[in-house]
Amino acid sequence: MKKNILITGATSGIGLATARLLAKEGYSLVLCGRRTERLQELAGELGEMAQLHLLTFDVRDREAVEQAIGSLPEKFRTIDVLVNNAGNAHGLDPIGEGNPEDWDAMIDINVKGLLYVSKAVMPQMMERKEGHIINIGSIAGKEVYPKGNVYSATKHAVDALNKGMLQDLNPYGIKVTAINPGLVETEFSLVRFKGDEERAKTVYEGFEPLRPEDVAEVISFAISRPAHVNISDLILLPTAQANATIVRKES
Repeated sequence: MKKNILITGATSGIGLATARLLAKEGYSLVLCGRRTERLQELAGELGEMAQLHLLTFDVRDREAVEQAIGSLPEKFRTIDVLVNNAGNAHGLDPIGEGNPEDWDAMIDINVKGLLYVSKAVMPQMMERKEGHIINIGSIAGKEVYPKGNVYSATKHAVDALNKGMLQDLNPYGIKVTAINPGLVETEFSLVRFKGDEERAKTVYEGFEPLRPEDVAEVISFAISRPAHVNISDLILLPTAQANATIVRKES
């Protein structure tokens, strides 16, 4: 029997690539996002490959998260794998010039949103003594780079939460995995730079970044490991990247 997998942030970037790959592999998917229209477009694309259920909510809204996940029909109520993918970055400013609204958005989505969704899903995993939580972190959760201050802080929090889940859920036999990508070419930089397409493009110029599909393949691999194997913490970088600040670019 194929697993039920819930993916947050499924309408773009890593979440979208993961939904496409896991649908192709025959998993049953609960696809979550803020944009109903995009979810419906995705369902039209993937509906013939996999059983799907769509949930529209903002991970920052705890009541909406609880209501949406509590509304799952019987067929999808048992979540075997949770992919906590929803997250974002806003701004790239020295901390003294940072925008508190940007800080709130990153903390609310990257940290509190991950907690709200996990809290809504974990009880049935604990009751069954089975399940798998995959948290999408970042190289920014392993080291801080200039002007990355609050974003790095939120991803360090994800790293800490992953370690905490690994310990607290161990008695229940629940797997917990952190996947920490480096530079991935998605809408990430476009959001960070407030829709400035030219500035966003410069982030990925001169080298070959990761693609969302590369991260999706790692997620699929982690899910497919046998019951006694858990990938607890993994860093994924493009070959041109050595760490958060060193990237080999062609002139």
